[in-house]
Amino acid sequence: MAPKLTSVNISNVLSIIMGGGQGTRLFPLTRERSKPAVPLAGKYRLVDIPISNCINSGLKRVYLLTQFNSASLHRHISQSYKFDHFSGGFVEILAAEQTFSDTSWYQGTADAVRKNLLHFLNHNFDYALILSGDQLYRMDFRHIIMQHVATGAELTVATIPVDRRNATSLGIMQIDEERRITRFEEKPKDPAVLDQLRLPKEWYERLGVEGEEEFFLGSMGIYVFNRDVMLKLLDNTHADFGKHIIPGAIKTHRVFSYIFQGYWEDIGTIRNFFEANLDLTSELPAFNFFDMGAPIFTRPRFLPASKINGAQIDHAIVSDGCIINHSKIEHSIIGVRSLVDVGSSISRTILLGCDYFESDESIRENSRAGRPRIGVGKNTRIENAIIDKNARIGDNCVISPADKPENVDHPLYFIRDGVVIVPKNGVIPHGTTI
Repeated sequence: MAPKLTSVNISNVLSIIMGGGQGTRLFPLTRERSKPAVPLAGKYRLVDIPISNCINSGLKRVYLLTQFNSASLHRHISQSYKFDHFSGGFVEILAAEQTFSDTSWYQGTADAVRKNLLHFLNHNFDYALILSGDQLYRMDFRHIIMQHVATGAELTVATIPVDRRNATSLGIMQIDEERRITRFEEKPKDPAVLDQLRLPKEWYERLGVEGEEEFFLGSMGIYVFNRDVMLKLLDNTHADFGKHIIPGAIKTHRVFSYIFQGYWEDIGTIRNFFEANLDLTSELPAFNFFDMGAPIFTRPRFLPASKINGAQIDHAIVSDGCIINHSKIEHSIIGVRSLVDVGSSISRTILLGCDYFESDESIRENSRAGRPRIGVGKNTRIENAIIDKNARIGDNCVISPADKPENVDHPLYFIRDGVVIVPKNGVIPHGTTI
């Protein structure tokens, strides 16, 4: 019989969130910010997901490793996550730093952890929980830690059942009847190899796998290491956990799979980011921000409630501090402090919002220079787009990727994966058609 959650000692777990590299797959959203700082769902940021999962699991010692454009991330973390003096909790950023012994950037996930061992080993911990900073999911980490302890594992890899199509883009694990991982294949494309990696259907009930279709166990990029095992496995120059450390450890250590059942989305590409956000506007979204049993935390902004002046709004999320004039909005996310003016139409679009309310003086000054005010102007149509923060979209504009290539670089905008992106602080002049 598995031990109860209350019997799991979580005070001896250190959480480490990987902030990612340059975030090239999320460019231009990562042009001026690190990947974990990319806005999500109108008022959150990507990093709020793993941190909230940690807090809801009782894990309050959290390190976040990053190296690119980390200023806004530092600001967000410092303004969002403050623990009292007595809990010993913290959320702390460790940016890549030059030392006398090493002057290089992080070369991969394993290299990033290796270069920060000096900081981690200042703490007492028995287990290290390694997390990704660009995934959307809700998980109680006490379950994976509980299984890790109960099975006597030295390393546990969180996996999720996926179909054959998705299996080709993930690291796929093969397990034995005890959940021990016996084989690892990175993004297998060969049908014969996939046939060998398929999870036996007769195991579904015992493993708690729901459904009748064929499944493969894809790595979620979430790992639990015993402290001493992590130190041993990092005593080399291997750069990455998924590509180097895990495949080697399977042959030498007790490596087990924790099978997660639930919504999980890697939102590391523009298309995945776009679709995951828009799904939140559906009546029954795959990920529920309204689940207060395990809330998602973020920075408290103390903004006024949004004001709607005669707009037609259908399946949309409208964040705090917005002013929506007589316009039409459908299947869209309207981020904090957004302005949408009269006569505009917004469909399947994510407005990331604004960092501040523009002053009357700034509006007049920009108007004299022929520049739109921050927000969406009058009689403008936007569809299938992401409008980054503080963008100025003029009157009588049309923004759409229709009849355009999948990827475009333009002085005013970008198109990635068939989605138009107006970059942060971008300006689309009055009367522009994209």
